[in-house]
Amino acid sequence: MTFYELLVFVHIFSAILGMGPGFVMIYIVTKAETMTELRHAYDIRNRLHIFVMVGGTLLLITGLWMGFLNSYLFSQGWYVTSLALYLIALGLGPIMLSPKSKPVKALLKEHQGEVIPPEYYTLSRKLFFYERLENMLFLIIIALMILKPF
Repeated sequence: MTFYELLVFVHIFSAILGMGPGFVMIYIVTKAETMTELRHAYDIRNRLHIFVMVGGTLLLITGLWMGFLNSYLFSQGWYVTSLALYLIALGLGPIMLSPKSKPVKALLKEHQGEVIPPEYYTLSRKLFFYERLENMLFLIIIALMILKPF
């Protein structure tokens, strides 16, 4: 196995490790029916987010490393577009997802009782909109990586 093939292996493995859990994070919390279940679901989300961060970081590093080893990739539209979309998706975290998740986290911490308050659904709907947008970006990136259309 060449070094480049090793990078490809780590890149693909990182995509599975990082993106896979990201695609189910909304679903994990949507089935909760009580505050206890909802808090537990968000705890699971937080644990999965570690895999998303590690896999996502390795994905970016290996992708760029392959580009530096084979500089022709920077002239390929699918590669440059994938990289740009990935950077946009990464930017969504601190710019959109973090501010939208803070009120949800505060509500989970402060709310008393077992009934999920209506404001949670309003707050989570806003958060999940941006999470779905990010997931769509990742699906487009995956399609570009597989098809290499241009």
